[in-house]
Amino acid sequence: MRKGLALLLLVAAPAGGAVLFRNPVPRFASPGLPARRSPAALPAADPKPELLVFAAASLIDSLQDLGAGYGLRTGQKISFSFGASSDLARQILAGAPADVFFSADTAKMDALDAAGLVRTADRREFLSNALVVMVPPDSKTRVASPNDLLPLSKIALADPAAVPVGVYAKKWLTGLGLWDRIEPKLVPTLDVRASLAAVDAGGVAAAIVYRTDAPMAKSARIAYTATNGPPILYSVAPVASSKHAADAAALVAFLAGPLGRAEFARRGFLVVAPK
Repeated sequence: MRKGLALLLLVAAPAGGAVLFRNPVPRFASPGLPARRSPAALPAADPKPELLVFAAASLIDSLQDLGAGYGLRTGQKISFSFGASSDLARQILAGAPADVFFSADTAKMDALDAAGLVRTADRREFLSNALVVMVPPDSKTRVASPNDLLPLSKIALADPAAVPVGVYAKKWLTGLGLWDRIEPKLVPTLDVRASLAAVDAGGVAAAIVYRTDAPMAKSARIAYTATNGPPILYSVAPVASSKHAADAAALVAFLAGPLGRAEFARRGFLVVAPK
């Protein structure tokens, strides 16, 4: 056969005839055109960076739900480190790689702001709360007023020297002239959820926590709600050292926006006009 002709193969057919098969031709790219790439070979889009939020322990349930919802909307993973706002602020001062800080008070945020460690322009304050006294479920203690705390032997409270809920409680009881007599009865805890755990376990006669923590109790119940407590105001802002400034600012805007505010309200927070 002459060169250039396609090779023909002759095979026997079932009816005694013959069927001709042409040898397959490789699918090369046309001269001068780039070869087509399969979709699997195309470069994948860069994933959005994961954001780390340092947040007060009283925000655990709200932020976990909001973080999951934000991830579904944006494809961005949000991780959290929860604890006492005072401890988290110290970590940021020491250079911890947080992207957003959500404090249970403005004092901790003010300190970071003064040090240039948060983005002031994106700072938001729109959440409030209330103090409550909780007692074990089988307790016969009746707390009709703050004075009824005086006979109690042990009262769990997050560190009143630093942790926001403790600071708020100290201001409340000091204003009523009760602090000096109640302070010796205090069992200091790391944060508000530790106080809740203590009263849930029956290890103390009462605990002072936020109203929004009460639904998380396994069995403890609210015995008294402070109606004359100090103003409580949370504060959230992107951390200035974040390597993902735009993403951090977008997350703060989401939390302070309609969807975030609705979730916080559903959890029992008092949503106020943003500052």
